[in-house]
Amino acid sequence: MSRFVQDLSKAMSQDGMSQFQEVIRQELELSVKKELEQILTTAPSHECEHTKKDLDGFRKLFHRFLQEKGPSVDWGKIQRPPEDSIQPYEKIKAKGLPDNISSVLNKLVVVKLNGGLGTSMGCKGPKSLIGVRNENTFLDLTVQQIEHLNKTYNTDVPLVLMNSFNTDEDTKKILQKYNHCRVKIHTFNQSRYPRINKESLLPVAKDVSYSGENTDAWYPPGHGDIYASFYNSGLLDTLIGEGKEYIFVSNIDNLGATVDLYILNHLMNPPNGKRCEFVMEVTNKTRADVKGGTLTQYEGKLRLVEIAQVPKAHVDEFKSVSKFKIFNTNNLWISLAAVKRLQEQNAIDMEIIVNPKTLDGGLNVIQLETAVGAAIKSFENSLGINVPRSRFLPVKTTSDLLLVMSNLYSLNAGSLTMSEKREFPTVPLVKLGSSFTKVQDYLRRFESIPDMLELDHLTVSGDVTFGKNVSLKGTVIIIANHGDRIDIPAGAVLENKIVSGNLRILDH
Repeated sequence: MSRFVQDLSKAMSQDGMSQFQEVIRQELELSVKKELEQILTTAPSHECEHTKKDLDGFRKLFHRFLQEKGPSVDWGKIQRPPEDSIQPYEKIKAKGLPDNISSVLNKLVVVKLNGGLGTSMGCKGPKSLIGVRNENTFLDLTVQQIEHLNKTYNTDVPLVLMNSFNTDEDTKKILQKYNHCRVKIHTFNQSRYPRINKESLLPVAKDVSYSGENTDAWYPPGHGDIYASFYNSGLLDTLIGEGKEYIFVSNIDNLGATVDLYILNHLMNPPNGKRCEFVMEVTNKTRADVKGGTLTQYEGKLRLVEIAQVPKAHVDEFKSVSKFKIFNTNNLWISLAAVKRLQEQNAIDMEIIVNPKTLDGGLNVIQLETAVGAAIKSFENSLGINVPRSRFLPVKTTSDLLLVMSNLYSLNAGSLTMSEKREFPTVPLVKLGSSFTKVQDYLRRFESIPDMLELDHLTVSGDVTFGKNVSLKGTVIIIANHGDRIDIPAGAVLENKIVSGNLRILDH
């Protein structure tokens, strides 16, 4: 009789189910440990230490995943944050800027989360290399913004890119083109964790390679991995040694996430003399943002609550714009010294996000991830700042891309600002159908980007193309039924129009 079966029967006879589950859990952890040790033996000697750190990090996360059950928040303990814990941006801006803003800027590092691929928009390679405006990519615009800062204030604000194993090589090739820019650029890689077979809960990977049939066996574990990876890379210590004190972290596809001097000044020169270790920029929810994570008060601390953590019975309440009025933009200002301290104490606590995926071959897997903002509760004296919506301008889809490429925005030194000619402060709601999902298809369907200054709402569905110099105003809905095609002619002005059926204007 095997030891496992003996353990099982013992557990069954004693304390019933809970002990039975505990035995299963221990056996599973042991199996995973063996598999990870086996994977480590396949690492080349120069990668051994790095791979070991990654696999150790994964084991810790997996251990927690097996321990924790059910939603990670007790809904009854969630409270609205106290008034002073979320400051209005206007109040922070009203303080103005000190004369020595250059010396304050010299203590800042800009960190962009650059681990994502452009696959959701039909592109290969890093998302940051997609062209978004006048041939400029997300990365180009970021470098231009920081270079402009450094030239204007005679400072040395470096740019740090957190790459993933998916984006590192392609990004590094491109970085050479910025050699003559006035921006020091550093990179480090986030961890590489093995995906888990959903049925067996064992790693899919059999060795360390991530090419060929092993491509899908690995994943980058979400941006919450920034703390450990930044620390492990040695770059955190280097920057602290250079006198840097804060990082401004944001997603590279959020074109609104520029360095804000007023927020930086508030961090470095706090009104009550006590510095914040963590600032999260939040902004007011609209109906489009109901799924966004929100800041709450929980057990006496500010805490980020994501929709995945909410018990099913309370999801509608969580989505309510009246109860939870704000959401996290993922623009974060964090003290470097605090990251170092917490990392060394192993005291950064982030909820696990279980992300189910189906691989190309049909295998169901799960990946365990964490989110950078979830660590807010581990830092001292955290603060939310309610910023204008303009600081949240993510480009996740070609519908977003259409907005940022249009005349709604003007581009200056890498920063996009809403055109003064736009009479409303909000952007139009744009929904482009599946024929526009891939960037190359989207570009093919617009001979030029339409004038959208007076647009409120645009829905396009089916096989539709736009000629040059089209103008869209009010609410415009264009629906080409299956098998039909609609060509909007050059120079057309569509104001509060529904266009459907089959419209094709041909040259005679």
